[in-house]
This record gives sequence, structure tokens and C-alpha cells, in this order.
Amino acid sequence: MILLLTVTYHQFWVRYYNKIILYPFYRRGMWMMAGIYAAMLIFFMNAYGGFKIGYLRKGNLIYSQALSLIFTNIFTYFQLSVLDKKLFEPKMVLVMTVADVLIVWCWTMLFQLLYANAFPPRRMLLISGERSDYHLIEKINARDDKYMICETINYHMGKEALIEKIHQYDAIIVGDIPSHERNLLMKQCFDWSVRTYTVPKISDILMQTSTALDIFDSPLFLSRNDGLQIEQRFIKRLLDVVLSVVGLVISSPFFLLIALSIHFTDGGPVFYRQERLTKDGKVFQICKFRTMVQDAEKMSGARLASEHDDRILPVGRLLRRTRLDELPQLWNILKGEMSMVGPRPERPELAAEIEKEIPEFSYRLKVKAGLTGYAQIYGKYNTTPLDKLKLDLMYIESYSVLLDMKLIFLTLKIMFTKESTEGV
Repeated sequence: MILLLTVTYHQFWVRYYNKIILYPFYRRGMWMMAGIYAAMLIFFMNAYGGFKIGYLRKGNLIYSQALSLIFTNIFTYFQLSVLDKKLFEPKMVLVMTVADVLIVWCWTMLFQLLYANAFPPRRMLLISGERSDYHLIEKINARDDKYMICETINYHMGKEALIEKIHQYDAIIVGDIPSHERNLLMKQCFDWSVRTYTVPKISDILMQTSTALDIFDSPLFLSRNDGLQIEQRFIKRLLDVVLSVVGLVISSPFFLLIALSIHFTDGGPVFYRQERLTKDGKVFQICKFRTMVQDAEKMSGARLASEHDDRILPVGRLLRRTRLDELPQLWNILKGEMSMVGPRPERPELAAEIEKEIPEFSYRLKVKAGLTGYAQIYGKYNTTPLDKLKLDLMYIESYSVLLDMKLIFLTLKIMFTKESTEGV
């Protein structure tokens, strides 16, 4: 696919772009331009999941590839404008983008068909524990093109019964069962070469990002458990200041349009402020565009919004679907109360309720709350609090500036993905 798209760009370059720029390129220059285009395409395809054949659904995969093409061609347009020392007519870039999308659509449809025939859905056995795994079953069954949970059994059935069942299926899913039984089961499956999908515990996530110490003849894992290092905090804050200032400048026209839309809906205030939690449990006032009727919580009390909530304004549904109601939080980021990337800030009263069931939920507060985050990219609005905690811990424990940049790029993708904005 990359080869086809690069050849397409090369043809447009040879037959059109190279003839209109001020200083035309020759053979090596043409190959260099094609190489730069291919490198940008690979970068965006990797970032947006354009190579995840067999993992993403067909529609999501084509959307990821089309988005990668759009960004690549936008960068290419400005690259060519710099070479020509002026902004040229974008018509041919649009024509090339349409041609690229058609190539991607045809190729992906063909390749998905070949993949489905080569790798039919796996027949799977779910081994569950005391806690219900209904949400996990629902999620996996949504991908019936790839997985089939044929049977669910409890680990209390005993070793002999489990062994008999395991060998009847292509793979097993180890649910939320006690660590001792799970570890024995995983060792046995490793010995039998049985494919295993395991629901991680919080301790697993903390362990997987530990540093291996090789200074003794006995293996040791080091977990520092102190959040971000001082140099990481400095770079992260610098990035927050730069991006929030740029974001406020670029989004200022949207601020005006959204503010007028909310004001003329019911004449109420444009902004909505609410207490939220950030690093070390500190409380701050988050700023958002108002998407609900005035004094909504006086009528219903503190609760999460549902998909068809009658408290949401008509313009508020659009703002929530595209996440544009979050734009004023750029001001919270500039003030240092939030970061561009981090766990989403919870309300103190809702966090207190969650912590009654999941005491470890406060672990998310090792870093500042974020405008976007790992749990927002890879989860949904209705992802369970335990799964949100695990996703946030994966971010905290594997933090890097490159990870932050990747999550910011991916935020542009999920803003227009319906599945990521499912209500509770």
C-alpha cells in the first residue's frame, strides 16, 4: 500500500509539481521527494493505526488510513510551497488525495478479505473468577470477525476440568481470577504453547514498566514509584505552555462561534466551572463550554451524563461529540493546573465514591490531570473506572515526551470517531 501511494505521488510530482516549481528537480531529487513522502506516510500510518490490518474494524482502518493521507498531503502541500516560494493552487493536491483514498479503499477491502480467509475468528474459552466479566465478554463479542467466546467457565472447576476444556479451543482468556491460580494457569499454558489473553491486575501494570537490574546474579526489578522525574516534569511543563498558547491563538475563532451559539440558545453563561482533582489530590476549577441547561445539577444532583440526557443543550450534543466543549481547558493548562496529556480530572465526590470500591483509584493523581490522555484515546466515556485506572497507570509508568506527542496526534483522530464518545 505504501508503495502504491508513493508511486502515485511520484507520478504527480514528475508530471505536474516538478514542472511548475521555480527550480525543477532531476533524477536524484525526484527520488528524494518520493522518499520524504513515504517517510511521512509511514509516520502518520504508524501513529493513527493505518497498518493495523486484522486489529481494527474495516471502517476504522480505512478512516485511520485516510486521516494519515490527509495529514501527509497537507504537509506535502506546505513543503512544495516552500520549494516554490509561494502558495500554489491546491487543486492537484486534492485530486491526489482523492486518488489516494480510492487506492486505500480498494487495497484494504481486498486485503481484509484475504486476511479473513487466512485467519478465521479464534474459538476462545473464558476462565472467569468471582467478579463478573460481562463487560469484557461484550467488548470481545463486538469483534466477532476476529474472536468468538464459545464458552465461559469458572476457575473453581479444578485443574483437571480446566485442562480438558483448554485443549478444545484455539486460545483462552484469563479473567479476573486470584493471582496464585492465574500464575499457575499461565505457566501451564506456556508449557503447552496455548495462546493466552490475560486481564492485567494493577500490580502487573506497575511491574511491566520496572527496570531490570543486572548488578547481581539474581534478577531484580526496580520500580521507582515516584511519578515523573524532574527533567520530565520540566519538559512536560514547557510543552504545555507552548501548546496551550498556540492552541488558544488558533482556536480563538471557534471560541467566538461556540460562545455565540451557547448564548443564543438560552441566554445563559457561556462557560461552566466545576471542582476537579489534579496532581496529589489538589482541587481546582475546571473551565468548559456549557453544554447543559442552566443549574442542571440542582435538578438531578451530581451524576454522569448519559447518551440521551435531556439536560444537554442541542448545541451541547455537537460540542460533546467533537470534544470542543473541552477547549477552555487550554487556560487551565496555561495556569499550570492541568497538562495537555494526563488522566482526566474527576470530581471529588465521584472520585470518593469510586475509591470505596477501588481504593487504588487515587494512584492516577501521581501526575497532573490532562486535557487528553491514554484512557481517553484507548478507552471510551463508558469504560469502567477500573479499566480507566489501568490505562492511566500504563501512561504514568511508561511516560515519555514522544508518548505525549503521539497521544496528542491521536486525539485529532478520536474527536471524529463515534465509538470513542459512547455515553454511560
